[in-house]
Amino acid sequence: MKTRITELLGIEYPVIQGGMAWVAEYHLAAAVSEAGGLGLIGAASAPPEIVREQIREAKKLTDKPVGVNIMLLNPNAEEVAKIVVEEGVKVVTTGAGNPGKFIGMWKDAGVKVIPVVASVAMAKMMERAGADAVVAEGAEAGGHIGSITTMALVPQVVDAVRIPVVAAGGIADGRGFAAAMMLGAEAVQMGTVFVTAKESIVHSNYKQKVIAAKDIDSEVTGRSTGHPVRCIRNKMTREYLKLEQQGASFEELEHLTLGTLRKAVMDGDVVDGTVMAGQIAGLVKEEKSCGEIIRGTVAQAEQLLGKTWE
Repeated sequence: MKTRITELLGIEYPVIQGGMAWVAEYHLAAAVSEAGGLGLIGAASAPPEIVREQIREAKKLTDKPVGVNIMLLNPNAEEVAKIVVEEGVKVVTTGAGNPGKFIGMWKDAGVKVIPVVASVAMAKMMERAGADAVVAEGAEAGGHIGSITTMALVPQVVDAVRIPVVAAGGIADGRGFAAAMMLGAEAVQMGTVFVTAKESIVHSNYKQKVIAAKDIDSEVTGRSTGHPVRCIRNKMTREYLKLEQQGASFEELEHLTLGTLRKAVMDGDVVDGTVMAGQIAGLVKEEKSCGEIIRGTVAQAEQLLGKTWE
């Protein structure tokens, strides 16, 4: 299955694993890349030297391309941006901001730049800045989200830019993959389904919370702060939403969630922790290897697309 994205990134299948904070570390990223997709290490707010170490460890596990996702709000973003060049990383995805000031440095080093966008305006801005492709991520996604759904966002971004578009948000199998292709995307990015992968280091409590989730278990906190986050409903989300309705301050709400993602991912606290997952969690029913996830998704998509793909 060849697209401009597979050619651009040198990967077998047009499948990218989301750069999820705490979840997307080198074991998962290397396993996805080894299976023919593009694995991403989520730099999030990790100290720069930890990111460097993660990149080096991933390279020990695979000789295939592994990318890094950089959250531009991270105070260490500039240092991490330089580390990816120093360590010979071939692909960078970005979130939470405009990577414009780093694009020149990355392009000079041969790094492919793929920003995550939640609007047509941002996609066009990234194309003008020199991005090689964009990830159009709909509000169905887990974690930090925009306001437009994948079904509405992807075709509008595809029509607005000439560079390849990756669809993200609410995709966990070949049906979502095929739908994304029909909307004009040339690859998909999946997160929630990889949280539960056998190679994922996420605590089993977190994985089981995702696997047990129903269609209505998705909740969005932080709409009032301008930083909406999609996660699975639990005691923490109920407390947060109650405070939000009462008009709690940004500081008060931030204090409630401080360190809670780590608490859920690493310690398995799915009661008071933040269990980030997309609305598609209700479709994820079991732990599979990264290879099974990717091959199963692509095979189902090829069957559905049939002659349309050719």
